[in-house]
This record gives sequence, C-alpha cells and structure tokens, in this order.
Amino acid sequence: MTTISPVRRKSGLTLFWTVTFTTSWAFWLVAILLGGPPTSSPTVVPYLLGGFGPVFGAIAVRVRRARRGEPAPAHAVGSRPGVRWFWILPLLVLASATVVAAVLLADVLGGPPLSLTAGQHLVTTAGGPVAFVISMLIGGPLAEEPGWRGTAYPRLRASMTRLQAGLLLGVIWAVWHLPLFFITGTIQASFGLFSLSGLLFILGVIPMGLLTVFAYERGGVPASIAVHFGVNTTVALLTVNAPAAQAIVLVVQAVVALVLLGRGPRPARA
Repeated sequence: MTTISPVRRKSGLTLFWTVTFTTSWAFWLVAILLGGPPTSSPTVVPYLLGGFGPVFGAIAVRVRRARRGEPAPAHAVGSRPGVRWFWILPLLVLASATVVAAVLLADVLGGPPLSLTAGQHLVTTAGGPVAFVISMLIGGPLAEEPGWRGTAYPRLRASMTRLQAGLLLGVIWAVWHLPLFFITGTIQASFGLFSLSGLLFILGVIPMGLLTVFAYERGGVPASIAVHFGVNTTVALLTVNAPAAQAIVLVVQAVVALVLLGRGPRPARA
C-alpha cells in the first residue's frame, strides 16, 4: 500500500484536531451560555451538534485527502464487510461485560449494588427502548468513532506503537469532554469537574479508548462503534456514578484492554 508522507500525515492530524475541537467546543460554549438542560430547546441543538465535532473533523480530512489524491493511511483498517460485521456482536458483549463485571465486583467489595431501577426510568424518560437505543447509538458512538478511531488513530499509528497511539488518543479524547462539565443537566455536570467522580470519569475515558482501539483494529469503525455503544449503554442502564463503581470499571477495562492489545495486531487492512 502507498502511504502518505510524514508532513502530510502531520497536517492531516492538525486539521482533524483543529476542526474537531473548534466545532465541538464552540457549539458547547453556546449551550453553556444558553443554559438549561441539554434535552430542552434551544440548548439541545448546540449540545448535539457539539458531539459531532469528531465527524466534522473526519469529513474535513477526507475532503482534503480526496482533493489531493492521497491514499488512505497505512494503518487504516480495511472495509471488508465480512471481517467488520463478524466482530460487532462479540465486542459489544465484551464491552458490556466489563461494566457488568466491575459493578458486581464493586457490590462484593461493599460498593453500591447492581440495580436497574434508575436505568428503567431512563429508558422510559427517553421514550421507550427503541428511542433509548437510538439516542445512545447516535449520541457518542456514531458521532465520534469515525473521527477518533477512523481518522486520528491510523495517523497516530504511523509514528507510534498501538499502546502509545491508544493512550495519547485516550488522553485527547478525555480533554475533549471537559466543556460538558459546564452544561447543566449532563452527567458530567452532575459529577462536577473537581470531584472524585469527575476525575474518575475523565480517567475512565482512557481505558475505554484502548478498548475501542482494539475493536477498530479488528473490525474497523463499526466494531469501535459497538464497543463505545456497549460501554455507554451499560453504564447508563446500571447507573454507574458512584466513585467505587467508577474506579473498578476503570481498572477492569484497563486490564482487559492491555491484555487484548498485548496479543499483537491482526487487523484486516485495505
């Protein structure tokens, strides 16, 4: 496969970071200034658009790549449908299992017990199971994975190991979430940026990012979407917001991700 030059690779990442952070943080700043919960008008519009910053960044990079006639990065996962769809279900189950196992372990260690009561209320509030699933799929997985894993990760891999690229992207992904702590009504705002739960949320993004990196290398963007969706949905349904449960989810996902990434890459490439 023909690869792009280091200079162009770097400029592609620069364009992605610029578009992603500028659009997301600008929209979220508007949401902060408008006030009110992110589910009510007019705050809901900039709040939702801000979540699509990584997709806007991915589109910008791909448009420029097409205009210049550049090939895909060497570490971009191929688009063979058979490979992609094979990984979706097992990775979705694995992602959810890390959260369930961590919550059960937290219960055993004296933390909050596993409960679906708040999760059931959340589903009802969202308009039922179908509406809940659609909202969880769009708000996060579909809005972010084409950018973070589908665009940024392959370019970072050009000069880093899998673990280095995954960790750096995880840190950047965590920083990207910071404005959400100042939008009234978000889970991040309920934690508070300078609380233990807020810190654990930020740190927890990093091992989750490693899991999505593993998924991307196996099945491309659809697989990373499955992991992102699995973690977000399970955390929401089980209401994982107590520091003890958050900490154990973080540790469990970190261990699982490091074990999986340590097995060596066997991605399907274009």
